[in-house]
Amino acid sequence: MTTQMQPIDNIQDNTSSMEEDNYKVMPHNTEAEQALLGALLVNNGALEKISDFLRQEHFFNPAHGRIFDSIRKMIDRGQEASPVTLKEYFRKDEDLEHVGSGEYLAELARNVINVVNVKDYGRTIYELHLRRALIALGENIVDGAIAADIDLSPTMQIEHAEQALFGLAEEGDFSGGFVPFSKSLIEAIKTAETAFKHKGCITGITTGLRDLDNKLGGLHSSDLLIVAGRPSMGKTVMGVNIAFNAARAYLESGGKEGAVSAVFSLEMSAEQLASRILADISNVPSDKIRKGELRDTDFQKFVEASQLLSAVPMFVDDTPALTINAVRTRARRLKRTENIGLVIVDYLQLLQGSSKSGDNRVQEVSEITRGLKAIAKELHIPVIALSQLSRAVESRDNKRPQLSDLRESGSIEQDSDVVMFLYREQYYLEREEPARKPEETEDRFNERYEAWTVRCAEVHNIAECIIAKQRHGPIGNIRMFFEGQYTRFSDLDTEHSNDI
Repeated sequence: MTTQMQPIDNIQDNTSSMEEDNYKVMPHNTEAEQALLGALLVNNGALEKISDFLRQEHFFNPAHGRIFDSIRKMIDRGQEASPVTLKEYFRKDEDLEHVGSGEYLAELARNVINVVNVKDYGRTIYELHLRRALIALGENIVDGAIAADIDLSPTMQIEHAEQALFGLAEEGDFSGGFVPFSKSLIEAIKTAETAFKHKGCITGITTGLRDLDNKLGGLHSSDLLIVAGRPSMGKTVMGVNIAFNAARAYLESGGKEGAVSAVFSLEMSAEQLASRILADISNVPSDKIRKGELRDTDFQKFVEASQLLSAVPMFVDDTPALTINAVRTRARRLKRTENIGLVIVDYLQLLQGSSKSGDNRVQEVSEITRGLKAIAKELHIPVIALSQLSRAVESRDNKRPQLSDLRESGSIEQDSDVVMFLYREQYYLEREEPARKPEETEDRFNERYEAWTVRCAEVHNIAECIIAKQRHGPIGNIRMFFEGQYTRFSDLDTEHSNDI
């Protein structure tokens, strides 16, 4: 090894000038790397201060990176890492023989002033690595834009660039690691205080549905909630209602309650969702809006409703076939620009995983649910994902969904904090109108038909929200009022409305 030692009395970033002999030099600090290695050779215990974030590839000088990795490996084995022991190690390992000689290692140790600044040296090296990675990322973005790949649209290039940039930002975050239990305890007490001020009911974001809020305590940050059901049960209606109710509460309370909401609608267009909300707020049936069967008075209702809707902080992305990485990138962007507090995904099975998952749909769904949970934790917001159920529900006499009906992957149940099923008995009853059986008396048929009619009347416009899993609270069923013509769920104002 012929590397010449540089003075390390003053550790400075020697990248203030990036021009040397008319060519650019990537940001680096050789003195900091030498000082760090020397300190580790003198005091192996100093590795504890940097081992959680510093790696071999973070060093600018590859030789220094190999030395650092050798020191770490020896310490991990419980051996002493010193110029003497490493010299022998280098001599026996042909891959490390070219890295450095024993004289260079001894020189590193001799020039150590103190080991107190080891963490500062480590952070300097790490931050310079990030700067080099940022430069490389910028060059890749430029090269990709110039190449004009026909399979990669400019919008996709931007999303990939944002994803890489956020990944680099996460890599440079030192905020992870252990926190004192006392700090966690203070946060728990603050949550309890909030619950006390709200009379123990709502500590999270309101859904706009009283009984559901009481059961869940609102929507809580970092939670992934699954709202699942068979087609026509009202999943999209529920998701849009919750998003709008939370955004409306945010608007009316001046930001003290509710949340800015974002809806990723992979199935319906933004215009269709807007029509549903318009039907809800204006009390004009959605099918009449769609068919144009409107009265003059309806337009006055639209004007009044539009004044509210235009002010509500709610955003809709109706891009089809989004990947989970694209959802994460767009949610981050909206968090940064609009401070969103709630994300709705309609629906989970229409999202795509990475190309790595290939044709394995179970693996792909597992990747998607992990990604949704990661979004909730990273942005510190609740994420609600709507989900389809398997056809097994239809083959049973009792068609109330259960956890085993979650479609395609057990990871949906595993990764979620709350699993809710929507069930409307009215939907199935209306399709099972009794027919007279052969050899059945008229009286018996009339008796069966009357019983069916009575039951239809009992469950008319009634929906059940079955909370099958709640990581931080009780499970149970809630009865709600469902008005399909106005595309909305509301509270069922009867005694013991949440008891089934």
